[in-house]
This record gives sequence, C-alpha cells and structure tokens, in this order.
Amino acid sequence: MQVQELGHIVLYVRDLERSARFYREVLGWRQIAGQPIQELPFPAAAFAAPGGRTHHELLLIEVGPQAAAQPAGRRVGLYHFGLKIGDDPSESSVEVDIETGSIDTRDEKRDDHLRSPDFFDAENFPSISYKSTGVSHRKGNRWQVEGDLTIKGVTRQVPLEVEFEGVTQDPWGNSRAGFTASAQIDREAFGLTWNQALETGGFVVGKDVKIEIELETIRQA
Repeated sequence: MQVQELGHIVLYVRDLERSARFYREVLGWRQIAGQPIQELPFPAAAFAAPGGRTHHELLLIEVGPQAAAQPAGRRVGLYHFGLKIGDDPSESSVEVDIETGSIDTRDEKRDDHLRSPDFFDAENFPSISYKSTGVSHRKGNRWQVEGDLTIKGVTRQVPLEVEFEGVTQDPWGNSRAGFTASAQIDREAFGLTWNQALETGGFVVGKDVKIEIELETIRQA
C-alpha cells in the first residue's frame, strides 16, 4: 500500500523486532537511521512511509507480552491504516493492512492457534488487507464502502456499512471526525475452515464472523 503522508502515529506492540520487520519487509517502509531509539526509556522504533515527506510518521512502542490489552488507552496490535476523505465523500478511500502475527485475545494458547496454519497462517501470510473500491451514500449519516478483503491470499468483495458520527474540535485545535463501521463475512470463504465437533452437538467455531470498527480521524493540514 502506497501512502503519501500519514502524520505522526503511535502504535503499541508486544514484539518490536517482529513488528518493525513487518513494516520494513511487508509494507516497504523506511526505518529511520539509528533505531531502535536509544534515548527513550522503552524500546521503540520510528518509520517513514515510502512517499512520506516528514522526518518520521510512525512510532512503534514495545509494551511487552504481559502488558494489558489497552495500555494508556491504546489497543495493542499492529496495523497500518490509510484514509483519504474527499471534498465529495463519494471520492473518499481507505486501505488497511493488519499484521496477522500481532493478534491478541489475551489467551496465549488461543493466539498461537489463530496464528497457525489452521487459521491465519501468519508465517506464510503476514498480513490481512482491505482496500476500498467505491463509496456510496445510503441515507442520512449512513454510507456504504465497497472493498476487497484479502485473507490467506484469498480476496473477496466485502461491503462495510458506515455511520458518520460527526466532527468535533479537540482542546488542541484539531478537527476530529468519528466513524463506526460493520460487516459480516463467512470465514470459510477465505480458507479458514478449521473446526471441531462438540460432544454436546454443534461446533467450536461458527462460520459467520462479524467485524465491528470504531474510528476517530484527525484532519491533516
């Protein structure tokens, strides 16, 4: 995914070396010379997007494997998010890359299983991606984003039902816009077919997966 400018984003990750490798080798970002950053009291690394114009646009901070799921109010995980909101909202676009190895459900055995070939096969498929192909207005503050979701090398069209939650100004003068979005997919359509029968009937894992997103953006100058 080619991103021209991202601003300054901080992501909290459990394994800095693995996450930094994801940005370098999978997304093609440039790691700033002299990193990890020795001056900071915690492991961290800074990156610039391939087409970036600022000194650094992304800071990864390692919180370690035992940290809470939301240290300092930020959710642990590794993802890359690019959003463009046009003057005409129908010309907006979104692209997302998520590192499959960064999955964190607060259960080590379950996380290892989800990273295994039974599910996301993180070693061979290091990222899940979504790229929008169109935006259309539904009614009021409701919009639909059409896009392609890729999991384990399989790409399917998945629409997102989006609600625009409004714009506000924060104490620092930044203009912030809020969005919520949802979608539902059949995991087996992406090759995620592992399951196990229960003695009482039924199966451990259902076919349908509901995706829910809460997003806050800051307008860039």
